[in-house]
Amino acid sequence: MVFPKPSSESDLFLYSNFASRYARDSLPRFSMPENSMPKEAAYQNIHDELQLDAIPKLNLASFVTTSMEEECNKLIMESINKNYVDMDEYPATTDLHNRCVNMIARMFHAEIGENENAIGAGTVGSSEAIMLAGLAFKKKWQNKRKAEGKPYDKPNLVTGSNVQVCWEKFARYFEVELREVEVREGYYVMDPVKAVELVDENTICVAAILGSTYNGEFEDVKLLNDQLLEKNKQTGWDTPIHVDAASGGFIAPFLYPELEWDFRLPLVKSINVSGHKYGLVYAGIGWVIWRTKDDLPEDLVFHINYLGADQPTFTLNFSKGSSQIIAQYYQLIRLGHEEHNGELQRQCNGAEGKFGEEWAL
Repeated sequence: MVFPKPSSESDLFLYSNFASRYARDSLPRFSMPENSMPKEAAYQNIHDELQLDAIPKLNLASFVTTSMEEECNKLIMESINKNYVDMDEYPATTDLHNRCVNMIARMFHAEIGENENAIGAGTVGSSEAIMLAGLAFKKKWQNKRKAEGKPYDKPNLVTGSNVQVCWEKFARYFEVELREVEVREGYYVMDPVKAVELVDENTICVAAILGSTYNGEFEDVKLLNDQLLEKNKQTGWDTPIHVDAASGGFIAPFLYPELEWDFRLPLVKSINVSGHKYGLVYAGIGWVIWRTKDDLPEDLVFHINYLGADQPTFTLNFSKGSSQIIAQYYQLIRLGHEEHNGELQRQCNGAEGKFGEEWAL
């Protein structure tokens, strides 16, 4: 994103650190140069300037994976020019995507038979996944209100004040009131009891976090489910739950398999997870999974045919690269359940605080 700012004359030009006869002249910073240059000179200019960036492998504070095996790096480079959305042209990549959706959905105990396909989508990250899940909740709530002849212009969403900024973006972009449960001294996640108190007939869902941005703590999704079941029973509402498992979705199934937070709880209708966090893939991949086909309104799914055969799609972005999807599939089959568990244990044992007991409730 570019924001205007006052510039001095020295800010308007780029100077090569290691000049050759092709890079003796300065480059304009904010406009295209008049003349071309050899590919080697263009590469060297950009390569030298990027040396000012930090080294990704030393970025230990990152929420995002910065190192993968060389075999996976090769697969990424081999597929970097594939446009995922062109499913008719790249059917093998589409199949890998669908396998990932099914693997992750089963890991989250989705209600699908052995020969059934899960309902979900790969996204650019958890932010897009949350937008899609929120839109599905809003549309389903609106459709129900319309059928009942009730107003449908004031939807709201209940979260903790510790949510990631993408929830605030969703609320603002798609005109949904955000009701936040404030954290308090000694309790830095959403209180399920207080969250249910904020629920009314206009609540499209309650969002719980599995792995808070503040401290990595898991919110008590089971208690939230039980409290909300009771309120739904008393009021006749059917307020659902979304679990933002951006960080914890690839943690809990391996380190805390008995913890009930996913589709084992009846009110959990959708879950998002970041493949580029503990799915161990470079930045640019997230996943959103729905409990059943009925939880994703059909009128949000677009069917396009101008790239070939009929292709159903539900994403905010259209064109996107295939590399991260392929990398996610690589990690799932390369590590398997046992080795993924071992990798997480090594990461948790190698870091202090954030990856220790705070992942537990």
